[in-house]
Amino acid sequence: MSEELQLFVKWTEFLKWLLNTTDKFPKKARFTFTTRIDNLALDILEDIIECRYDRNIRKSGFKKINVKFEKLRILLRICHEMHYLSTRQLEYASISINEVGKMVGAWLKGGAEV
Repeated sequence: MSEELQLFVKWTEFLKWLLNTTDKFPKKARFTFTTRIDNLALDILEDIIECRYDRNIRKSGFKKINVKFEKLRILLRICHEMHYLSTRQLEYASISINEVGKMVGAWLKGGAEV
């Protein structure tokens, strides 16, 4: 499987898990955390697709993705502290984001194809 496909597959698998997980957040968190987290994760998917097809934005696009990863990590940590996410769920999310982040980082450093 190509690196490009691995990145896309890993992120879409995580995205499906995340959307299912945030859907179970309490009602009071749906218009704050759920919306923000879901939109960030979907934006990352769109950014990955844009970087794949537009070489001119690839480097800046990947930097933008990394910033969004950090925002997502922080929001998920806050959700864990507020007991919307279990420790196990936070660990899974952190591992998944880090795996994809490493793939993105390798492309930034090596200029590999997406």
